[in-house]
Amino acid sequence: MRPVRLLILGTGGMAKNHAEHFTAIPGVTLVGGVDTRTEPLAAFQAAHGIPHGFASLAEALAWGEFDAVTNVTPDAAHHVTTLPLLAAGKHVLCEKPLATNAAHADEMAEAARKAGVVNMVNLSYRNVAALQKAAEMVRDGAIGEIRHFEASYLQSWLTQPAWGQWDREPQWLWRLSTAHGSKGVLGDVGIHILDFATYIAGVEATQVSCLLQTFDKAPGGRIGEYVLDANDSATMQLRLANGALGTVAATRFATGHLNDLRLRLYGLTGGLEVSFEKAESRLRACLGADVQTAVWHDVDCPPVPTIYQRFIAAIRGEGPSEPDFARGAGLQRLLDRAVDSSVEGGRLLDL
Repeated sequence: MRPVRLLILGTGGMAKNHAEHFTAIPGVTLVGGVDTRTEPLAAFQAAHGIPHGFASLAEALAWGEFDAVTNVTPDAAHHVTTLPLLAAGKHVLCEKPLATNAAHADEMAEAARKAGVVNMVNLSYRNVAALQKAAEMVRDGAIGEIRHFEASYLQSWLTQPAWGQWDREPQWLWRLSTAHGSKGVLGDVGIHILDFATYIAGVEATQVSCLLQTFDKAPGGRIGEYVLDANDSATMQLRLANGALGTVAATRFATGHLNDLRLRLYGLTGGLEVSFEKAESRLRACLGADVQTAVWHDVDCPPVPTIYQRFIAAIRGEGPSEPDFARGAGLQRLLDRAVDSSVEGGRLLDL
């Protein structure tokens, strides 16, 4: 088994999740952490047994005793921090979105291609068993040519405090402020539902129309240093390369849904319904003779490896590096065009 020395770049909330998952993989050693904040970095090192800490990426690169990096910095820092890692020949797993605009995402994808290293973006819902089984069934022709789909990502943390007090805690407030690097619900979770839908369908989008809405949430539209101007809800219409039409929605105001994804996908010979609700996935199908009577059945979905396991397997030459930066860049182009469409009142735009 090839050992892998891993550096964690950024030690915020998601970094804990990365550290725990990578530590559980045999042969993976967390050798270093990077954060400009001295105390959080020290606490993170102590919590996860990480021997080396660096106040900057430049210091870590000068040291260089690592094979791969998981980039858990804020969205706006992905581009500027990932490019030096690729130039140094390091394998990189980057949090989503890959960048905050398509030009930067394309630059990162091209740099990764030239570097010839493993490059992956953490579209974490690829870990959902029902998603992978549904994508396999579509590839195998189980529902025939796709004609229509409906997808949604529903969160409710702006209507209830199950995850924390959004109006008091920085971990939520920054997500509502463009000045703090947020692209709103479209950039935060819209990327997940767009990947969810188009990956399962196996067909890329060619056109998009989009409406974005930001709601008043505080007097004067701000809380302390946070101007609450990022979008809270998004609705989109997509046309796929085969002509199929679908709707995609994402919101933080779906009261009663903590963190739920849904997809209904209809083909000429069958239909699929994929759900991920309360951290459990489910796949239902209407196939064959059952389409005549509209009878749906549950489909068994075996467990799938996590993005962390797939990243290490790719480094070891034991599996593909998917989803890669090219996929992340494609999704970013779709997100950018969705924003353009919203600015133009929801006009249908080509990708």
